[in-house]
Amino acid sequence: MKKLACILALSSAFVSLNAQAWGNDGHRAVGAIADQLIKGSNAEKQVRALLLPGESLAKVASWADCVKGTYCGPQTEEMVAYTTANPQHSEYHYTDVPFQLSHYEDHGVGTTDHDIVQTLKQCIAVLQGKGDATTNPHNFTPRQALLMLTHLSGDIAQPLHVGEGYIGKNGGFVVPTQKQLDDKEAFGTTGGNNLQLDDIKLTAKSAELIPAAPEEEKPATTPARPAPTTRAFHSYWDTTVVNYAFRRIGARTPEQFAQMVIAGNPVVAANTGDPVTWPYQWADQTLTVAKLAYTDVVPGPMGQQTSKKGEVYNVWPLAIPDNYPVPSSAAARAQLIQGGYHLAAVLKAIWP
Repeated sequence: MKKLACILALSSAFVSLNAQAWGNDGHRAVGAIADQLIKGSNAEKQVRALLLPGESLAKVASWADCVKGTYCGPQTEEMVAYTTANPQHSEYHYTDVPFQLSHYEDHGVGTTDHDIVQTLKQCIAVLQGKGDATTNPHNFTPRQALLMLTHLSGDIAQPLHVGEGYIGKNGGFVVPTQKQLDDKEAFGTTGGNNLQLDDIKLTAKSAELIPAAPEEEKPATTPARPAPTTRAFHSYWDTTVVNYAFRRIGARTPEQFAQMVIAGNPVVAANTGDPVTWPYQWADQTLTVAKLAYTDVVPGPMGQQTSKKGEVYNVWPLAIPDNYPVPSSAAARAQLIQGGYHLAAVLKAIWP
């Protein structure tokens, strides 16, 4: 675990707190931080002009996930128009750079012309008023650009939305070439979705290490389904670790989390250069934390499962250190802060 401590210390070079890529709560926290940081600025005025009455960055932060299905409610005309015009929209949320690398490179292994870095560049260019056929190939409107920027500023801070774990055919994490991937000498893990944690063991260890959630009165529910015995590594980083980060500081809601971390006066490294280049800097910072996410994490033998659609895919059991919830939740808290502060900073840079 000394490696984890070293990498966490390295990540604190980017975010340091006095004291310290997400589910709905994580995205709302990023949006809520930005909402507070742009108050009274021209950026707030311009944002309000693009949002509908009653909307805020926190409230629209999950819009780009909600368009993927109906789990947020029925699709609106705006959502249908967006998904129809963007059939690859689900691929805008991530890139798959090998986590061992230090930099995102255009046309590198795991990157595409419509991945999260390229899409963020496009959103920023549109909001700068520089959108054209080259910089805005998806023809985003300014409102769509803001909705996507708000969401993707959170996604790019999620370690597994940037750093991918590739596994060699003989086991272990590797840095593959594209040819090795094509020749099936190495395999991607779909952002850690195909890496499976022992959920029973993880839950037991977490109960020992993470404060319990505040007690709340809950309505009666129907009997729950049997708890799953495994949990996808990606799901852990999307939602579970956010819950731990909230619990460790006693925050009940994303808005309360935002208030508490801002009150702690975090120091977030400033971005440099044209804002349209900032997504590269954000990706590189997140790769630093992705190394933490994969430190002392060991994949087991490859197996296969069949999806509900009848598609066969590879899976690997994943062993993690017993105290993994502690450094991972500290890293998640820092990354949520990164996402919120970066979103506010880029909005202020676009609309000074």
